[in-house]
Amino acid sequence: MAWIYLTVAGLFEIVWAYAMKLSEGFTKPVPTTVTLVAMLISFGLLAVAMRSLPLGTAYAIWTGIGALGAFVVGIFVLGEGATPLRLISAGLILAGIIGLKFSADG
Repeated sequence: MAWIYLTVAGLFEIVWAYAMKLSEGFTKPVPTTVTLVAMLISFGLLAVAMRSLPLGTAYAIWTGIGALGAFVVGIFVLGEGATPLRLISAGLILAGIIGLKFSADG
């Protein structure tokens, strides 16, 4: 169950990162509220997952899911560049997440 909590926490990290971008420096109320609510959910689920997962593994995977998700949202929703170096770098993050998952104690 901890892995499910961690995955959902990572997905909410993507939500809050995107909403933060839309908030334009917390000047727009709706995206700001979405950011704060998604942050609370994300942190809460991460904390629950950390009850049984190692700190380093849980935190790295959580941030990795958020980083990759924000990267994908940036490309497909915000029109950011998908250069070969950026794609390779994102692939390395994904490889790290997979490696940590399969080497985890919890």
